[in-house]
Amino acid sequence: MTPDGFRKLALGLPASHESLHQDHPDFRVGKRVFATLGYPDSTWAMVKLTPAQQAQFIARHPRIFMPVKGGWGARGSTNVKLSSATRAALAPALLAAWKNTAPASVSAQYRDPAA
Repeated sequence: MTPDGFRKLALGLPASHESLHQDHPDFRVGKRVFATLGYPDSTWAMVKLTPAQQAQFIARHPRIFMPVKGGWGARGSTNVKLSSATRAALAPALLAAWKNTAPASVSAQYRDPAA
């Protein structure tokens, strides 16, 4: 997965847009961040999962996902090693992060193509 591939997946989710957060790109739905690129450096990204979701993604793909260091990681913020990530592993994590963050009015209109 490349940064541009990550960006394309994130921006493919309804009502998502790119902004900047602490000097690196972030992806928002409404005003809330659901993912970022370039944290802690350009080889990583981050998705905002719940702690339970984080545990599931790490168990399935331990070479791709790991908790962000510190309190944010304990609350579900999850780093993504871009060079190890595949679309098949990353897309469900981005969707989960988006669903966790999207306002009810937006998420109610979303129809999961896998459903």
